[in-house]
Amino acid sequence: MIALPAAVTICAAGNGPLPLNKKKIAIHINAWYTDSVSCVIPFSRAGNLILVRARADTTEGNFILDTGAPGLVLNLTYFWDYPVTTDANEEQSGITGSVSSVQKTHVKEFNFGCIKSTVVAADLVNLGHLENTKNVRILGLIGLSMLRQFEMIIDYENSLLYLRRVTKKESDKNAQLADTSAYTTVPVEIWNNKLVTRTTLAGKKLRLMIDSGAESNLLDSRLPDKLFDNVEILRRIQLTGTGEKKVEALYGNLSNLQIGNQSIGSLPVIITNLEKTCLADNSCIDGILGFDFLSLHKIGFNFVTNKMYIWK
Repeated sequence: MIALPAAVTICAAGNGPLPLNKKKIAIHINAWYTDSVSCVIPFSRAGNLILVRARADTTEGNFILDTGAPGLVLNLTYFWDYPVTTDANEEQSGITGSVSSVQKTHVKEFNFGCIKSTVVAADLVNLGHLENTKNVRILGLIGLSMLRQFEMIIDYENSLLYLRRVTKKESDKNAQLADTSAYTTVPVEIWNNKLVTRTTLAGKKLRLMIDSGAESNLLDSRLPDKLFDNVEILRRIQLTGTGEKKVEALYGNLSNLQIGNQSIGSLPVIITNLEKTCLADNSCIDGILGFDFLSLHKIGFNFVTNKMYIWK
């Protein structure tokens, strides 16, 4: 089962894809600085989602940076003519439930800043409802497997993304990490194609997925009741994931969450049933850390050494 982005939003009116001119044009990948090792990439936002410019074969445009997606995802609207294989035993699933069996294809070349890959496998998904909600063309999602050789720092305040290819010798250190007193280092792990960290709430250890494609933080409503003593419920809302199905949820403020040795202040959180994100063996995540957590401070990840850096 593939975990698709847990983007949380309220659906806007309107149906059908946004038009895209697919003529072949001169391609200029938008990066301030790039070489074979590192690059600095400006990004824009659609709501709380990070949009970067990238190119799949000859088609260039906006992609969502989504650590909650396992790999490259292409919007079926713009890549409908690509050869497709279907695996009926695999399902695309998000917080609102299963979407459909997986359609797979590949691109000959994918370029994103200093990431240049050839013969890249990709899932095909209709993202038309997300485009309509955000009123922007979205060609696809850049997921976790595309970042596995890199260190990534997200600076929401200045809308900059720093990527650095991590070598085995690590002779070229990132200057932003020179002052170790400026940030906290927290272990992370790649668990079932998800980026997760271990946290503590009211004495209970939780496994939370870190998802840059989630516009909000989420907690599983099936957790023990005592944990929700730390949540001030404010209202009911509706969620929409990658599928068009909507589900009701509770919105409030979470207190007393501990990540590493750092106590996180009050965080907006949505409480909903995350059963649909569980795997066949019933192993599940307990929640999702999205934009409301990631944007609090400058934040970084080393996907090779499995570390998260949270600036103070």
